[in-house]
Amino acid sequence: MSSLQPPEPVTRQEGAQASSEFLARSVGVSLLAALAGLMFGLDTGVIAGALTFIGDEFHASAQMQEWIVSSMMAAAAVGSIVAGNLSFRFGRRRALMGAAILFLAGSITCALAPSVLVLVIGRVFLGLAVGIAAFTAPLYISEVAMESARGSLISCYQLMMTLGIFLAYVVDSFLSYGGHWRWMLGLMTLPAVVFCIGCLFLPDSPRWLMMRGDTRHARLVMRYLRSSPQEADREIDDIATELKKEHGNVWTFFRTNPNFRRSVGLGMLLQVMQQLTGINVLMYYAPKVFQAAHFGVAAATWSTAIIGLVNMAATGLAILFIDRWGRRPLLLLSCVVMTLSMAVAGALVAMGASTLPQEIGMVVALLLFVAGFAMGAGPLVWTLCSEIQPLRGRDFGIACSTFTNWAANWLISNTFLSVLEMLGEARTFWLFALMNAIFIVITLGFVPETKGVSLEAIEDHLMKGRRLRDLGR
Repeated sequence: MSSLQPPEPVTRQEGAQASSEFLARSVGVSLLAALAGLMFGLDTGVIAGALTFIGDEFHASAQMQEWIVSSMMAAAAVGSIVAGNLSFRFGRRRALMGAAILFLAGSITCALAPSVLVLVIGRVFLGLAVGIAAFTAPLYISEVAMESARGSLISCYQLMMTLGIFLAYVVDSFLSYGGHWRWMLGLMTLPAVVFCIGCLFLPDSPRWLMMRGDTRHARLVMRYLRSSPQEADREIDDIATELKKEHGNVWTFFRTNPNFRRSVGLGMLLQVMQQLTGINVLMYYAPKVFQAAHFGVAAATWSTAIIGLVNMAATGLAILFIDRWGRRPLLLLSCVVMTLSMAVAGALVAMGASTLPQEIGMVVALLLFVAGFAMGAGPLVWTLCSEIQPLRGRDFGIACSTFTNWAANWLISNTFLSVLEMLGEARTFWLFALMNAIFIVITLGFVPETKGVSLEAIEDHLMKGRRLRDLGR
């Protein structure tokens, strides 16, 4: 455990004050873990503004630039696989600490890179860190958060990610005037240090402690995070009951239990669809997308920064409503907005996007697309993937879905410029519109409403063979 210590039991007269205090602790712990999302966003966003200058300095071809971008995605896929074992064997907190150290090492390597090869090596370090963090942070938050705020707190990871992207775009915009790409990449070391320090103050996940047989410490941590000893003890008892239901290793569990395979399959499907929305194409290559639509270099850079701001603001709205409206309504609204905005963007590009009204319409369409993603598909996919997996297979299930996310991310980021050149801008946007329309169908058919439902209840429904979309009922 960390240095955090459980508080003394509170009296009934102190109940209201204690409830606020425990909520603050739960939120504080979740936000510290969500700093992983900030690092993810910074390293995702910063490359968009730096790529042009890196290409000029190293005379990198379009294919080489694709590799500079996608090397982080490939390494993140590997990191997500390693994360499952690290998180299970050493705990969520220690896995996050390892990711923080890799973030720091990768940022320094990229900033000092004398060649494309060294730069790619630095991006690989960052990718491993992102893969571990993207797996561990939502998992950790889902295991320490209260049921009533679980969706919002898991979504804080996505909010931190969007904040990181926005900050990276702003830094890129200011440093782009002098082409200072090394400063763009080097400034990422500062938040990496903050993340390292933050990990020192995290407690271990009580659910992980229970899986390790350390009930005493699990109870202490749960009492630290809950408003009453009775509530904490009830959760500990529920976890113990779920752990007794299954025996054998996780691979045997996956191979012999079709219900577990269903939850793993849904998590992987959601992550594939999240990538096929087209969001990361816009995040990695936003300046190039705007330049292809006949924007100037300066206008493209600042338009990209505006995209980052909208992304962050819409994610903040999602956090306010995710535990009020529920997962399904927000996700469906998100998919509809993304489908329509991508279709409109394609139509405007097909018309030439050469007049001022058309250029404004292009910016508005892309901003609406980003807002649609940020209020639903962005945070909710990570939330759902953390909620639908049974406890004994949670590390394995989330590892599978996170690996799928990064594998799809790598494939798209490594081929986008080539696809853009082959299909043209308009057809590329229309292709993404089609993918988002398919996402609507998948949401209607398979996505459950998990608002206000305990992880143990979701697992019980899954193991009883209920339809995936009914797991929260």
